Amino acid sequence: MKLNDILIIGAGPIGLACALAAKRAGLSYVIVEKGTLVNSLYNYPANMSFFSTSDRLEIGNVPFVSSSAKPTRSEALEYYRRVAESNQLTINLFETVESVETLMSPTLNSALNTENTEGGISDSQTSGVYTITTSKRKYLAKNIILSCGFYDIPTKLNIVGEDLPKVTHYYKEPHFYYKQNVVVVGANNSAADAALETYRKGANVTMIIRGEEVGHRVKYWTRPDIVNRIAEGSIKAYFNSKLHKIHKDKVVIETPEGLVTIPNDFVIAATGYQPNFSFLERIGIELSQDGKFYPKYDPTTQETNLKGIYLAGVVCGGMDTHVWFIENSRVHAETIIEHIVTI
Repeated sequence: MKLNDILIIGAGPIGLACALAAKRAGLSYVIVEKGTLVNSLYNYPANMSFFSTSDRLEIGNVPFVSSSAKPTRSEALEYYRRVAESNQLTINLFETVESVETLMSPTLNSALNTENTEGGISDSQTSGVYTITTSKRKYLAKNIILSCGFYDIPTKLNIVGEDLPKVTHYYKEPHFYYKQNVVVVGANNSAADAALETYRKGANVTMIIRGEEVGHRVKYWTRPDIVNRIAEGSIKAYFNSKLHKIHKDKVVIETPEGLVTIPNDFVIAATGYQPNFSFLERIGIELSQDGKFYPKYDPTTQETNLKGIYLAGVVCGGMDTHVWFIENSRVHAETIIEHIVTI
């Protein structure tokens, strides 16, 4: 079994950036991804445009040229796929990491004593080595980078009826909702996009918003649109409200005036997503106990409380998933690789 310098969990943009930095530094690495390449971006709505310009989404000094200032989802998929292919990055897709354990020298030497062993391994190289078990195989690595994002675990409503087939936490495209009674839960970008797109494709749209207004983080070119559609009555909105119960053909809304029942065919719960905190805890990363679940790490090196295990990208922010984006966490790749090289 080969001993890798780095195993990267997650083949999103930041995971790819880490691989590019490792390759430039002459370090051996492998990326393991439970879904497809840039899986989170793949699951974004089909018509989505990024808030950032294409140059802010670039990784590894590879230019990203888009047809307009704000690149689309399809352009981003094409860009990151070409980056991975042109750099011949080592990526194993549709492979889920199940466990991470520390190996002591005797056990490690036994694991390395196979026909796949590449080169001699000294005792000095065997301290702090991890064995990573996935759904398909085992790996050995001196270091692990967790760049596993947050898009795979939706924040649940935890109400009756949420498990009905008509409820989704992942909005894709609007045609499906033509002439349907659609409820959109949420007040930020995903909710605003889903409400506007489905309304313009012929849906009867109702938004349910916990606060008193549409979120201020909504893209600057989208917010006036959704605010005006609500103001003119094209899209109905219940503010300071929450979804109380979901039935097969209706929903019950808890409003300041009391419970309101409206006909409903589909619910788009744009309630956000969160990192896999249980996985972080399972491998030993400390999380804050304030409800935000901030993982413990050194921001100067990105190293966690576990030696040789690093965090990169949105996973650094705990429940504050709006803090880290591609554009401001690309630097994590260089920071981590520089630390690994110098220790």
